[in-house]
Amino acid sequence: MPLFRYFAVSSEGKAVKGVIDADSLDAAKERLRKQQVLVTNLSALQSKQDQLALPPSTLLSFTRELAQLLKAGLPLYESLLTIEEKHRRHKVHPLYLDLCDHLKEGSSLSQALKRYPSTFDRIYLSMVQVAEQSGNLPVIFEQLAQLITRQQKLKKQLTSALAYPSFLALFCFCILCGLMFFVVPSMAELFEGRSLHPITTIVLGISNWMNAHLIFLTTTLLTLICGVVICVRSRQGKTLLYELSLKLPLVKTLLLHSALVRFCRSLAMLLAGGVPLLEALSLARNVVKSPLIEASILQAEQRVGQGERLSAAFKGARLIPPLVLRMLALSEETGKMGDAFFSLAEIYDEEMEKHLEQLSTFLQPALLITLGAVVGLVVLSILLPLTDVSSFVSN
Repeated sequence: MPLFRYFAVSSEGKAVKGVIDADSLDAAKERLRKQQVLVTNLSALQSKQDQLALPPSTLLSFTRELAQLLKAGLPLYESLLTIEEKHRRHKVHPLYLDLCDHLKEGSSLSQALKRYPSTFDRIYLSMVQVAEQSGNLPVIFEQLAQLITRQQKLKKQLTSALAYPSFLALFCFCILCGLMFFVVPSMAELFEGRSLHPITTIVLGISNWMNAHLIFLTTTLLTLICGVVICVRSRQGKTLLYELSLKLPLVKTLLLHSALVRFCRSLAMLLAGGVPLLEALSLARNVVKSPLIEASILQAEQRVGQGERLSAAFKGARLIPPLVLRMLALSEETGKMGDAFFSLAEIYDEEMEKHLEQLSTFLQPALLITLGAVVGLVVLSILLPLTDVSSFVSN
């Protein structure tokens, strides 16, 4: 059913706006007339499904509220209608209204959610589809809320750990540019015709060269930034950058553990929801965000499809830790593979938090020392000639 956006005046004289679903423009006008509002503008909503997306925090709120309403005993349509009424003034209200509309027409929830791939990923859709088949929607949505919460927590941890060092590095770069392009050239005239300390000579030479080749340096920097962006967006570039990052000790551990946390937690949730192992591996592989581990999982999928056990399929993969292989082998004997992946996710989550603290503890003083050393060297190069009293007397 089409959606229409309206602007109107209520019976109390207040300006109101919103979105309404109707079969046609005339039907929408009739519905609004029955609500006793004076329509000033009514137009078809042109937003496409791929342009409507819930922010991560809103997605978590939607999943959690739906789980609570279903757990309280409300039918699915009534639960969605309750959420839709709550968010009528929200900018993504058309999404909620469209979901209610499709359920009212007889579509399943998974089919309605599939219209918004930018919000609901394949894991979310698969879990909902399994829940519809098993009739266990409240539990599945509660598990999805937990999964989204932990994924957002992981993202915040990574962002907060890297934000301050990145700020310090940018601040150091800006200070260095300010000194080399403004401070040092403005004082160069004071040192003309005088014998200078080697440090001062080097700094003045670097500053003169940078000012003389400003266009070249700017072009090189912009080209480098564009090259990194293009490289990150391509599959081969991501793999190359990832392999280079794995050569850094703390960064290697952080990248591997974050990828394993995503993989183990997603796979555990999918297996607990009743998704078959091969399908669960394929879905969990999409959230790993590690090209090399994705390749190892893909090879394991092929070997599992040929009849091998998952522990044997992962054997020989250089980035899969021995702990994962041991726990997998044990879980295959006991039949508790989902529990094993939950435990692995918790183990590597704790390890990752520890390494994040170590990385933050190491980077912050290292960058501060670097910034102090660079600025101190430039300032020292300026002060050294000024302290040479004999050169002033001779001049």
